[in-house]
Amino acid sequence: MNFFKEFGDRLSVKNVIALDNFMLGTPDWLEDFKEDKRFIIRKFDIIKDRIESILEAKDANYIIHMASIASPTFYRQYPIETLDANIWGLRNLFDYYVEKKVDGFLFFSSSEIYGDPTPDAIPTQEDYRGFVSCTGPRACYDESKRFGETMCMLFSQKYGMPIAVVRPFNNYGPGMRLGDKRVPADFLKNVVEHKDIVILSNGSPTRTFCYVADSVAGYLKALLHGTYDYFNIGVETPEITMAQLAEIYKQAGKEIFGYEGEVKYAQSEDKQYLTNNPQRRCPNIEKARKVLDYDPTIRVEEGVRRFMRYVKEDLANKGAN
Repeated sequence: MNFFKEFGDRLSVKNVIALDNFMLGTPDWLEDFKEDKRFIIRKFDIIKDRIESILEAKDANYIIHMASIASPTFYRQYPIETLDANIWGLRNLFDYYVEKKVDGFLFFSSSEIYGDPTPDAIPTQEDYRGFVSCTGPRACYDESKRFGETMCMLFSQKYGMPIAVVRPFNNYGPGMRLGDKRVPADFLKNVVEHKDIVILSNGSPTRTFCYVADSVAGYLKALLHGTYDYFNIGVETPEITMAQLAEIYKQAGKEIFGYEGEVKYAQSEDKQYLTNNPQRRCPNIEKARKVLDYDPTIRVEEGVRRFMRYVKEDLANKGAN
């Protein structure tokens, strides 16, 4: 959204139609779009509501389906809604646009489709089939994304739709709510509130973290690709533990917020918090590099600082108002 607001004129963007049911709340930053007539923002349930009710939707050239809860804490609270958005919501869009000859259709899948990869499958390539539970507490998200990818393949094969699938690997940055309940937001919330940074594991699980500016570049390149394909979008290095990430937040917090807290370990009150949680998550992005010319550059230390500066400025602006 912010990208199109910033570069819309340069890219000759006529309208951006944003549909959301806002079941987890309405983001504060949407206020910035109220006066911009290019943006059409509607409360809309992709599962139950009809696309035809949005009159401007018939003229859309590019479609992006990212209507899903992505935070494990929340998709475990709303498992049926999560599954339905990824399956029925996607099908509703396909049924509406299949005859309209759109220029691009982008489906947000997830790195979660790989489950908990075996050590020989890390960094993980797109052709890895996954090691995933279909009955665990994360299955509503993981399996619905996998099913969604199958639907994308079939509609592309049968109808020639220009569908691209992206598999995000741990994105973070501006736009992420502090109450998101994923690690990048949790750690920042601890820093902002000047509380100890709390790790709800032994600190050993590893991830790579992709700053939002890098990830958005990958998504847009995939949207404009013009033919069916699927891509990992993330960064390959550094693959760091949760303990190392906490230290990065601690040091950046000292610099930006005058943070003096410590890193602590605790057990989540949610007994299923770590069930089927992947021990490692790291992408191979050679395919995206070669096909999309995707080249992420922002290292996690810099990305965390950018995220903190954004939140600090945002909080200051809210205080001034």
